[in-house]
Amino acid sequence: MTAAPEIALDSGPPAKRGPEPEVDPEGRGKAERYTVFAFVFIPLLALAAAVPFAWGWGLTGTDIALGAVFYVISGLGITAGYHRCFTHGSFKPNRPLRIALAVAGSLAIQGSVIKWVADHRRHHKYADAEGDPHSPWRFGDDWRSVAKGLYYAHMAWLYLDEQKTSPKRFAPDLLKDKDIRRVDTMFIPLVAFSLGAPALLGGLITMSWWGALTAFFWAGLVRVALLHHVTWSINSICHTIGEENFEVRDRSRNVWWLAIPSFGESWHNLHHADPTCARHGVLKGQIDITARVIWMFEKLGWASKVRWPNAERLAAKRVTI
Repeated sequence: MTAAPEIALDSGPPAKRGPEPEVDPEGRGKAERYTVFAFVFIPLLALAAAVPFAWGWGLTGTDIALGAVFYVISGLGITAGYHRCFTHGSFKPNRPLRIALAVAGSLAIQGSVIKWVADHRRHHKYADAEGDPHSPWRFGDDWRSVAKGLYYAHMAWLYLDEQKTSPKRFAPDLLKDKDIRRVDTMFIPLVAFSLGAPALLGGLITMSWWGALTAFFWAGLVRVALLHHVTWSINSICHTIGEENFEVRDRSRNVWWLAIPSFGESWHNLHHADPTCARHGVLKGQIDITARVIWMFEKLGWASKVRWPNAERLAAKRVTI
């Protein structure tokens, strides 16, 4: 009995792989959300304790100086690094600056660089619509819904939202960058450094344990809490109140009194009208510290392909009164 001849099956061309899902199917477990909750509320408790602490024991010049230095470094790490560089590609840094910006942004303790970028790109795709991870309008337009939405957009989404944005879908470019992946995996050690370095410096400068403790409190915990709430205000306040100078499909607005502490991020209306623009405060009197820092990077030869405002594009988007 002869064996049956083998039949070659023509399977045709390989099936096309569909796009990566926007949300990680595994979601965010309780452990992850509880950890984020701790990162949010421990600095917040420190901020709440700051006034009586200062009243009872005072605030030294060393604490103020250290707090200001770490606030500027970590804050610009978020605005120039995480946001304008990594999320939107507003400029191209050289390799040392690229790594430094990722490290500086991590010191703000707002999440690792790849996670932060993925969440923010998803926000822009669905700004103030279904799918936006932190829109203050998600519950409705009446005052109770907006109040609830403000709290959710400001901070609650960080630990209440069980969905987890997929980095494979929203940040594949960063996943391919081995240096950025390395910084991303070092987030926890960088958190420890962000809180520990001020304490170490405070102790060495004052040559006392008390100096280390007050520096840890002011330049560590209070500084992180303050920067947290300034940054989160862009998600909440700047999507609720303020001026609309440029046409947008969402409710992003400009809030002038947040411009300096946010390093120019609160000129949020233009940002949503032209997301890749390296300057957000483009009108007269709109101070944008981050844009000036990017300008310095460009002049020093550390950054190239900076996407500065285009007059014709701005004019086309300008709201006419």
